[in-house]
This record gives sequence, structure tokens and C-alpha cells, in this order.
Amino acid sequence: MTSFSHQLEINVPIHFVWEFVSNIDHWAPLVPGYIDHHILSEKESTWSFKSDIGILKKKIELKVVITSWQEPSKVTFNLTGLNEKFSGHGYFTVKAINQQNSLMTGHLDIKAEGMMAKMANAILQSSLPETTTDLTAAVADKIQETYLTLTKK
Repeated sequence: MTSFSHQLEINVPIHFVWEFVSNIDHWAPLVPGYIDHHILSEKESTWSFKSDIGILKKKIELKVVITSWQEPSKVTFNLTGLNEKFSGHGYFTVKAINQQNSLMTGHLDIKAEGMMAKMANAILQSSLPETTTDLTAAVADKIQETYLTLTKK
């Protein structure tokens, strides 16, 4: 399995970070290459996005199942490919540094399966760090932007 974590400090209180990440509609559109997503239930959704696979761009469809909501510090989820053979999991965690600042971590762990697994896992090995970093940074940026907008009113 290929895994990668990205951590950064954000200037937002932990409770506001939780309000944001506890709603899939807030962070699904921030996935790199986002096309769309559909909420199936409180814990299940499907996502579509474009991904660079070597020199090809491929539409990836996956099912995301929230496995745990641990307010105010952690959201964990499983990933299952719908049009490609892969599986994995991930999480967002947040720790309060002080009343105004938080440390946020995004983590993805993905494994390709099937006949093309060896090649796909090699591609994941090189692309997952960038994807994890981009997703975590996009979520953090959106949280800070939303927080600033709401606190200036």
C-alpha cells in the first residue's frame, strides 16, 4: 500500500476546523481534478475526479465511506474504486495548538489491485504525495477563507 501524510498549521480554532471537515460537501469539491460528488447517506458518498496516470488523464470514480467521526479531532474514511480496482483509507486529524491555531493532518493510503496493480502502484507511489499535499492544503485554505469571511461579519 502507498501512503502519505501532510501536516500544516492553520490560524483557525479547532471547533471551526471540525465544523468544516465533518461535512463531506465542504471538502469533496477540493479533491484535485474534482468533477462531482453525490451524497448517498450521512456516511456514504461517491466522487468523480480526473487523475493524471502517467501521460493519460483518467476519470476516477470512487465510493467514500466515513468509518468514524471523532469530534472534534478526527474523521476517518475508506475508499473503494468503482471504475478502477483500488482500495484504501484516509483521515483528517486536528489538534489545538492554542485557542486560535490548529495543527491539521491529511493522510491517504491507497493500493491498486488487479492485473495492472504493479504499474498502478508505481504511479501511486510517485503521485500520492502530491495528491495528499494538494488536498490537505486546499482543505486548510478553504477552512481559513471561510473562517475569515464569517468572523469579519
